[in-house]
Amino acid sequence: MSCELPATELPIESRLEAVCDALVRHNRALLVAQPGAGKTTRVPLALLQQSWCQGSKLLLLEPRRVAARLAAGFMADMLGEALGETVGYRMRGESRVGPNTRLEVVTQGVLTRMLQDDPMLEGVAGILFDEFHERSLEADLGLALTLDVQQGLREDLRLLVMSATLDVEALRQVLGADTPLIDCPGRQYPVSTHYRPLNQRKELAAQQAEVVEEALATSGGDVLVILPGVAEIHRLERELHRRRADLPIKPLHGRLPLSEQHDALVPMAGQRVVLATAIAESSVTVNGVKAVVDAGLERVPVFQARTGLTRLETRRVNRASADQRRGRAGRQGPGWCFRLWAEEQPLVAHAEPEMRQSDLAPLAFELARWGVAQPEQLSWVTPPAKGVLDAGRDLLKRLGVLDHKHQLTPLGRQCARWPVHPRLAVMLERAVQFDAQPLACALAALLESGDRQREPDLAKALQQRLNEPRVYQWQSEYRQWQREAKRLAKLAGCSLEVKGYTAMGSLLALAYPERIAQRLEPGRFRLAAGGLATMAVEHPLAHAAFLVAVELDGDPRQARIFKAVALERQGLEALYPETRHWQTRLEWSATQGRLLGEEVQALGAVILARRPLTQLPAQAVRTALLEALRRRGTLVLDERSQQLLGRMALLRREQGDEWPDWSQAALLETLEEWLSPRLDGITRLDAVDRLPLATFLLESLPWPLRARMDERVPERLTVPSGSQVRVDYSACSEGGEPVLAVKLQEVFGWQSSPAVVQGRVAVVLHLLSPAQRPLQVTRDLASFWSNGYVEVRKEMRGRYPKHPWPEDPLNAPASARTKRRS
Repeated sequence: MSCELPATELPIESRLEAVCDALVRHNRALLVAQPGAGKTTRVPLALLQQSWCQGSKLLLLEPRRVAARLAAGFMADMLGEALGETVGYRMRGESRVGPNTRLEVVTQGVLTRMLQDDPMLEGVAGILFDEFHERSLEADLGLALTLDVQQGLREDLRLLVMSATLDVEALRQVLGADTPLIDCPGRQYPVSTHYRPLNQRKELAAQQAEVVEEALATSGGDVLVILPGVAEIHRLERELHRRRADLPIKPLHGRLPLSEQHDALVPMAGQRVVLATAIAESSVTVNGVKAVVDAGLERVPVFQARTGLTRLETRRVNRASADQRRGRAGRQGPGWCFRLWAEEQPLVAHAEPEMRQSDLAPLAFELARWGVAQPEQLSWVTPPAKGVLDAGRDLLKRLGVLDHKHQLTPLGRQCARWPVHPRLAVMLERAVQFDAQPLACALAALLESGDRQREPDLAKALQQRLNEPRVYQWQSEYRQWQREAKRLAKLAGCSLEVKGYTAMGSLLALAYPERIAQRLEPGRFRLAAGGLATMAVEHPLAHAAFLVAVELDGDPRQARIFKAVALERQGLEALYPETRHWQTRLEWSATQGRLLGEEVQALGAVILARRPLTQLPAQAVRTALLEALRRRGTLVLDERSQQLLGRMALLRREQGDEWPDWSQAALLETLEEWLSPRLDGITRLDAVDRLPLATFLLESLPWPLRARMDERVPERLTVPSGSQVRVDYSACSEGGEPVLAVKLQEVFGWQSSPAVVQGRVAVVLHLLSPAQRPLQVTRDLASFWSNGYVEVRKEMRGRYPKHPWPEDPLNAPASARTKRRS
């Protein structure tokens, strides 16, 4: 937000009337306002004065807590009031609102909870989505739910989507083609851009520090450095202090106390350097900055549905974000931007929405709360991917919060009280059975605060944090969960001081059941979900029989464990009683090509005991064989089967859905229908490959279709010589044509090429020499007789004198024999 000039000097002032008018005539609008325009603080205050807003309040959504606090504070200052009067803010665990607050600046998760608690949004006249280009998961969900409310309950609810860069076409597909668009230029001074690519083989912080010193000397003002994470901030801060001990350096990131965040935004006498994460990319103006040093990197959590793990990836920033960062240098005057990459480095145009790269378990949980069984019931800018959403639902079922119909269980309804990931909500809700609510609150605070202690043992890490209450982010989260637990559990008069850690393993096993891990050897573990995980063999936890691996790096082959806690076998068996019962476990051996079986006491891939299985269940064998075929991805087809599938593909292509889909992909999907009944007594995949698949498929075809098939795509055609020659349909499965390979002398007298499928498809003729070698390939036999035959006759009659080569093939007798035999 830009707050250093009077209101009349901000570009948005010239567009306020258009924005207000659009929301009088429509209940939805789009505002594209370039950086520095002043949209974040001017537009909400202007809309408060509109008649449709009188007696009600507005919600302004900000993607980051820092931006929400600062925006609310600045607007309150503009009105000459304290926070909590006309303007306030609300975020998880913290709020400054009062009975007269009419403009609430909220973080995006707060809107979701407000909608879930009160879908009518009583007393709210409008919602403003700021910086929507960041496309967070919560922003996309919030917009989808808001549109659902607007369409079904609150047609009078106003909706404004704002950002510097918007995909207007995609948004209009959701909001409506007639949604008004207001475009506002920014206030941008010239920025000189310089590229300073780093040598990846040398120490990066030292090279970055050199560019920072260049920026200080060139600009003569403050320098903003944008880095991918807090670790990089600390490294560069140490390097700069080593070089210039007197240089003021101000970190800026979400883990800092509010006072330190404010401090980084306020200019001071002399030059300074602000080291920030992407928090400084948009929404917040760092005053006094004349130069930006952009590392060109961002840290993105990427969820992998197959493993259920989230991998934190550091990747190149997108072009839109790079332009936003560059613009920070030109907000208050001419500036300089130093980019730490080569000018020719390609950048993707826009950031990928979180919807496409995040864990969708929280989204699945909110959809269940909303009563939506299928996401298609809502309007999405980017719909959730089915596979990732299904993975999220599977996790929720494992946690016990969803049933098989994707509806909330009684535990799920209880978990909805906690504003946290469903994993931790389950832990907090079920902590009462261990009399461990204080411990659960402390764990939730530790995990939600993004604690980055190097200690892998969560029990020790928690003890350290409890003895260091001055750590801001930890302290804030801990107090929040204590208050929430007292409120929900009605423990107002009780102490929530942590007094023991014995239940920690059980609590976390409830929240992370698929990350329960069994030691294979010191430092190497098998996860219940099936993957492998490792940790340094020197650490005591590396020798624990069982762990709960809470935080891993997401490597799909062998994840590295960052945070874990030991788990006793007795605790595991108490939490998951199925581990005490023998389960039949069948496994397909690709090397042996057959099914192997045993009985186990297990939780997923964590096996507590095993014994051999003397007899394999027939249905289980059939199921395993079918799954093995699907994993392989192909059916082994003999010549007859290839011809049959080609004939059917041609019929389906020419005559439509009357004919079944017998493509390899379709047959693999429907194995249960046509192949499974034929597998009795078969336990090996190579035995399946020898089965007469064509016979099974023909038997599955209704008799009328089978008869029409033989009529329309006959296996053989009668040629003029009287021979029955086989038609080759194998290419038809890939979109090709039927082929008839026949000796030239056998088709004398044929006026034109034969056709199949009731005359629709001409058969490609491969006319052969007496030695069965191709002489001509044609779809037009009449043309061949007129044009090509003369040359063929001239060349062949001397080579094969015993075979007839008449001058008039159309009236010559066809024969498969030589002249003498004839």
